[in-house]
Amino acid sequence: MSAYTDVSYTVADGIATITLNRPDTLNALTATMYQGLIAAFDQVDADDDVRVVVVTGAGRGFCAGADIGRGSEPFDANKRSEDEHAAFGTVGGVPRDRGGTVSLRIAASRKPVIGAINGPAVGIGVTMTLPMDIRIASDTARFGFVFTRRGIVPEAASSWFLPRVVGISQAMEWVATGRVFSAEEAQTGGLVSRVVPATELMNVAYSIAHEIADNTSGVAVAVSRQLLWGMLGATNPWDAHYYDSTAIYALGPGEEAAEGVASFLEKRPPNFPLRVTVDYPASIPSWPQRPLAY
Repeated sequence: MSAYTDVSYTVADGIATITLNRPDTLNALTATMYQGLIAAFDQVDADDDVRVVVVTGAGRGFCAGADIGRGSEPFDANKRSEDEHAAFGTVGGVPRDRGGTVSLRIAASRKPVIGAINGPAVGIGVTMTLPMDIRIASDTARFGFVFTRRGIVPEAASSWFLPRVVGISQAMEWVATGRVFSAEEAQTGGLVSRVVPATELMNVAYSIAHEIADNTSGVAVAVSRQLLWGMLGATNPWDAHYYDSTAIYALGPGEEAAEGVASFLEKRPPNFPLRVTVDYPASIPSWPQRPLAY
């Protein structure tokens, strides 16, 4: 992570904290920061000591969107350097939008992700949170899918994520108007699950993170995350039944299921020994899988 100084990464007590760290710009994203976020999530998945991730912003903002200090350049793939083209690649023959490279990497995480949204989250600053599993906002947070006011469309695969998170009607209202709205409206619309005082935000986020890290099986959480997100695109509940059955068949006879039951009966904390990097069941496909057409 040393090459990505605008994204900080720390680990303590099984919790990784990823912090967008350009506070003087409200953490507006640069090409280097996109790459830093991807590198951070690669590090998360490679470290079995990390059980859960908290993502937040330094200073008084979460993320003000793409850094447009030099005009519309961030939206013009023709102006990318050769290094950027190589880093972000193409999809279906067109340059990938940088937000999508981050959101799809977050989506593929095998560790649960908590967004602690501590201030303005606009543009990519809000779309990048959509594949996070839990979003908590401070009462000072503001949100905006402002793309249509900039003459572009929402990116970061948000046309898939946003309607599934908040419903199509709410998604269209926020996208079509492009207006900035309050944390309270975000909670009412289902974008965040809680709004808490700014001074309590990180304590609440870490409390949830500790509840996961201290009490659950890392492998079971990883599989559950893949199944819940993956089945959002299923056309039939029988698909879910098949994969649920496959996961139970794989994990049910194992030592962690036995430990989970024993610790409950013996009224003690569980000690789950399996590691996600080596013990994740091969029968459960990774999600999201890139289609051959792309």
